[in-house]
Amino acid sequence: MSTSPDKAEAFRALHLGRPQDDPLVLPGPWDAASARAFAEAGFPALATPSAGVAAALGYEDGHTPADEMFAAVARIARAVDVPVSADVEGGYGIAPKELVERLLAAGAVGCNIEDSAEGVLKDPREHAEYLAEFCSAAAGRLFLNARVDTFVHGDGDPERAVERAAAYIAAGAGCVYPILAPVDALPVLRAGIEGPLNALALLDGDGPGPAALGGLGATRITFGPQLQRRATAAARELAAGLR
Repeated sequence: MSTSPDKAEAFRALHLGRPQDDPLVLPGPWDAASARAFAEAGFPALATPSAGVAAALGYEDGHTPADEMFAAVARIARAVDVPVSADVEGGYGIAPKELVERLLAAGAVGCNIEDSAEGVLKDPREHAEYLAEFCSAAAGRLFLNARVDTFVHGDGDPERAVERAAAYIAAGAGCVYPILAPVDALPVLRAGIEGPLNALALLDGDGPGPAALGGLGATRITFGPQLQRRATAAARELAAGLR
């Protein structure tokens, strides 16, 4: 299976020109069955969470072998007709051109790439160069969502996040993702970042919902591994009832 250029372009178009309060909501499937459930519910595209896929494969977050992650992404992309973006963590040490080819071979239309490794932020200039090589090799066939880990492994300064995001956008990223950015930082991020902005929505009323996040400036909403964890909790409850 390989990525359809039309599907990749459709995925890119979903990010553009969105009205405030109507961000693109992308559920995170962890296997083919969950992908089908989300697609059948009417979501126009999906974005795999590396932690959710890792859990489904029996690994701790950050410890999934690259071959297994790409195989899982391929099963998910093959199971649905909607575009699928893949979380490939920090790129698994794979050279940009090879990473592009592996994503395309898996049927992905885009990906997340983190800017930290083992809990430490990467040098933003070096990482921007890596992303620029990736985008050059992709030649428009993949939509890059560049993760900014300032609020996870950095000092949490929104202005520093804006600086890193600007470098990644200049490198060719179509969207940036300051993961775990606090709600009150979103207006600052929106004011300083050009183009689509990904925010993490929390379930169970622990934070603003997608529409509210959209009102604060987010144009793309993802959930990380929360949906997979919710499904696992439901399976535990079901199992307990069978005893």
